[in-house]
Amino acid sequence: MSLLVSFELDDEDLQHFRLIMRSATRTLGRRTPEQIVESARSLLHDIGDSAMPGFIRERIGSLRLLVDMLTDLDWRLSHEEATRVLSALAYFTEPDDLIPDHIPGLGFLDDAIMTELVVRELRHELDAYREFCEFRQHGARGGGSSESLSEYRDRLQARMRRRRDGNEEQSEDPGLIRLFD
Repeated sequence: MSLLVSFELDDEDLQHFRLIMRSATRTLGRRTPEQIVESARSLLHDIGDSAMPGFIRERIGSLRLLVDMLTDLDWRLSHEEATRVLSALAYFTEPDDLIPDHIPGLGFLDDAIMTELVVRELRHELDAYREFCEFRQHGARGGGSSESLSEYRDRLQARMRRRRDGNEEQSEDPGLIRLFD
């Protein structure tokens, strides 16, 4: 038997998460990108070893895609885009959480909420990267496309930028908040 629990974050709650993200973003000046990526990987490892509710595990699992996006040599994000992803991951390098991770069942809830907000903010980047990985795995091997991997990457990244910057038709999420100003 499962139980559905939902809650709504109001503007004040969301502002609180924005402030936390701004504070975490200052971590970028104190840590190298490699340290931030390693901290995110460490969190993913810790999560893999702990018992937690599936809804938290599912959201935190999105971090793996962000780490992969940064470390994938074929994807090659621009400096500005890599900084946005690093800013998102910086939150997860901070040792002090709103809810300490060791609290059974709830310890990663704040991380799951922040991950959900980050995934919404970086949805165009994540969508493009997923498509790129799919093309690399299937399309580049006789999938009917004559496009090279680098051409496909460049096309996806251009589309990603247009969508992110609002220069292309897209369905806007009314619940989207901006974490990165």
